[in-house]
Amino acid sequence: MDPPMRRVSVIGTSGSGKTTFAGRLAERLGVAHVELDALFWRPDWQEPDETEFRARVVAALDRPDGWVSDGNYSRLFEDVLARADTVVWLDLPMRTCVWRVFRRGISRARSGEVMWGTNRQDWGRVVGRDSLAWWVITTHRRRRRENEERLADPAYAHVRVHRFGSTAAANAWLESA
Repeated sequence: MDPPMRRVSVIGTSGSGKTTFAGRLAERLGVAHVELDALFWRPDWQEPDETEFRARVVAALDRPDGWVSDGNYSRLFEDVLARADTVVWLDLPMRTCVWRVFRRGISRARSGEVMWGTNRQDWGRVVGRDSLAWWVITTHRRRRRENEERLADPAYAHVRVHRFGSTAAANAWLESA
């Protein structure tokens, strides 16, 4: 029998459902949900200093009772996985992720939803080369390959990896976890 999950990193491309899944898993496990985007984005979409960001993440993961984090900051992959006992990889098809970020962008731009302090989705970032949908299209395959390579690294042999190609499969696993 596997030891209990207490420190889980949820990864996957934008639009894969990381934040929603991580929040549900954290609630199920009774641990903190650490949203890396919330630690990264400053007001008015300003990016933090690298040292400041890393310090915030390390402090957020320094919880003896455990945590579930979500995010894809490759420069922090080692910091997060060194502390994790489990990775949940939401490896959904590109078309699903593109549709989700497009739909979410429209909804956020229309509603004026505030994200991470004072940030709002503007219409200029819903479509076009500055959009999250374009980001998914241009990085999906590369990110999949990078995740496969990183997770195969013997340095992370201590981490249990659960890779899901659909939301239904991930949700079925969550219900049994």
